Amino acid sequence: MTRTRGPLSQSFLHVAGRTLSYVDFGGAGVPVLVIHGSFGRGTVFTRLAGDLAGQARVVALDQRGHGLSDHTPGYRLDDFVEDAAEVLRRVVSGPAVVLGHSFGGIVAYHLAARYPELVTALVIEDVGPVMRRPEVAHPVLDVRGWPATAPTREALAGQLAERGIPDASYFLHSAVQDGDHWRFLFEWDHMMEVQESGVGDWWSQWLSSTCPALVLHGAASPLLSTALAERMVERRPHTRLVTFPTAGHWVHDDDPDGMALAVGEFLRQLG
Repeated sequence: MTRTRGPLSQSFLHVAGRTLSYVDFGGAGVPVLVIHGSFGRGTVFTRLAGDLAGQARVVALDQRGHGLSDHTPGYRLDDFVEDAAEVLRRVVSGPAVVLGHSFGGIVAYHLAARYPELVTALVIEDVGPVMRRPEVAHPVLDVRGWPATAPTREALAGQLAERGIPDASYFLHSAVQDGDHWRFLFEWDHMMEVQESGVGDWWSQWLSSTCPALVLHGAASPLLSTALAERMVERRPHTRLVTFPTAGHWVHDDDPDGMALAVGEFLRQLG
């Protein structure tokens, strides 16, 4: 069901001395702001944007410290929420459905709690309202000292495989060629700060918004258990759950067709 699209055009928004990068996939339909997780960038949602063409106008943000957005002195959760709010105000020019994956999902439901006038609905991809031990065995991936460069893209992937990441495709969205070597757009130490800012008990933020919500859960995910996903839906009105039996944490990669169908149906139900 994938639809082809033209070359991606990166745009930039200047906010209080920093620059945020984003891709506006354009087109008619419901405005949808998509927010990637740690180590990612907005273009991880290119496939989804294509699948939703004609139904949604997808705007994909590079969060600070990721993609082509500026690196900053600090990475507080509040900072990410304010960045997303500015994109909604100045790029989307109004309220939108907000879809967030992993850490981006935490940003999304905090955004809905703080600025309900900016969020018409939520789509939360494989993250819960609790990101800490013991509910999550490994809420932070320790990447301190990981290699940042390699002679080739394949060698960069090999270095990640040596550290327990056999499928590095998500990380490699952020790999670019720089002269005679390849490097990541993010910095590993910054990614530690990003992950740590998402650690906590966020039930109050999850439950304080009232807009319709869709929770997407990978059955094989190590970060969101089925029991916790079910509790998210049971405790919050106007919320439904879709579980993907063969998917892990990256539902958009593991079952792109299924995710597009679920999100598309949710958008149609919003009217």
